[in-house]
Amino acid sequence: MTQLTQFPSHNPVTGEVIAQYKDFSREEVFAAVDRAHRAAIGWQALGFGGRKKVLLKWCGALTKRIDELALIIKNETGKPISDATLEATLAIGHLAWAAKNAEKTLARQVRPSGLLMFNMRASVLRKAVGVVGVIGPWNYPVFTPMGSIAYALAAGNTVVFKPSEYTPGVGHWLGERFNELAPFSDIFQVVTGLPETGIALTQSPVNKVSFTGSTRTAKKVAASCAERMIPVVLECGGKDPVIVAADADIDTAAEYALWSAMSNAGQTCIGAERVYVEAAVAEKFIGKIKAMAEQIHPGENGNYGPATMPSQLNVIQRHIDDAVSKGGKFLVGSQDSVKPPFVEPVILLNVPEDSTAVTEETFGPTLVINTVADIQEAIRLSNATSYGLAASVWSKRNGEKIAAQLECGMVSVNSVIAFAAIASVPFGGVKDSGYGRIHGPEGLLEFTYPQTIVKTLFSIPLAFTTFKRTKFADKFIKGAIKTLHSKGLG
Repeated sequence: MTQLTQFPSHNPVTGEVIAQYKDFSREEVFAAVDRAHRAAIGWQALGFGGRKKVLLKWCGALTKRIDELALIIKNETGKPISDATLEATLAIGHLAWAAKNAEKTLARQVRPSGLLMFNMRASVLRKAVGVVGVIGPWNYPVFTPMGSIAYALAAGNTVVFKPSEYTPGVGHWLGERFNELAPFSDIFQVVTGLPETGIALTQSPVNKVSFTGSTRTAKKVAASCAERMIPVVLECGGKDPVIVAADADIDTAAEYALWSAMSNAGQTCIGAERVYVEAAVAEKFIGKIKAMAEQIHPGENGNYGPATMPSQLNVIQRHIDDAVSKGGKFLVGSQDSVKPPFVEPVILLNVPEDSTAVTEETFGPTLVINTVADIQEAIRLSNATSYGLAASVWSKRNGEKIAAQLECGMVSVNSVIAFAAIASVPFGGVKDSGYGRIHGPEGLLEFTYPQTIVKTLFSIPLAFTTFKRTKFADKFIKGAIKTLHSKGLG
């Protein structure tokens, strides 16, 4: 079957076609990667200083046109313009941090050579992997992929970016802005298209793939790349818990948990989906969050927008129905809250832990609140999931202690998703939420590999790495090891 040459981008609120974008074929994706390999030589030759100048120029260009970028995000995702602007600002912040910190993070390290190799100088270089393929999501079409794009570019790689077919305009616009100021072509290329385009990118001769999306698709990406020993970064979904202790600031906890669950129509992988509140404060917390939830609503001019991907509405409805069928009770909303393309706020109480509303990612403006006897029960239930992305803990005295016991990649204490706005810390999950990290020094290291270099500084009479090794050399080695380590033999 001949691949279509173009595909439409739709406004999820009205359904109208916003624009048409090129649907890159497999051959065109492979050609883009080939060009990126050639461009990588020149991009790496610029050095950290040269790349920093280019990336900061891009940062400035995005900042000057941030309103334009936010409008494209709004039109393609349906989210309020305020949320779109916030997303753009966070992405720009990460771009600037990566550009400014790459040289320090990735500098050559001199390592101790040890007693036996005292005449050697040992060092470790961090080398760019080459070409990084980035496959982005539709829920945060700038912030999320920028966590890979910026850090990969700053580390010396070229990038081929495949944006979601639901938000191709955002990716296309980012590529245009970069290439207006790029010192030469093919450093950062955008290949728009349907899922087949993304599949082609995973099968192309890239050196690493960074993927954001569902766990199910992530496993397919990993399998495709494994056939060619291509490493991957996988940022997948979550079923993120909120723990509310008896000593929490209940008003703030309720306010922030509600925003975490409902903002962006619940389409946030690090957003709240479950709350475990201690019995002593459960009634107060539930009363506070109910009152606030009744004041928010979706809509083009509402607090949040539509389901960007229409098929997600079926998942949301299925989870609501399952929760109710197993005994869950509505605090806010009803089984009729799914009103395409929007979903009214839904909060459910006392939902059994085996319900899909608790075990599977809903990705909608829904929240389950379950009362627990104590914090240990809250920790146990929070960890009793196949996911391990993020969490939020509310406690005036024991927040960090509780956080350290959670099996997830990121925790906000007395806040929600704060880690996403701090460029110096890593972002990523464990278990079914993926592996690898973006952001921070770890994000820069992720797109490089270590190369060990050991150099002989001066010759010594004892030669170890030769067939001419003497008995005296053997005796010296044995004696040195005994001197260094015999005390630890017990």
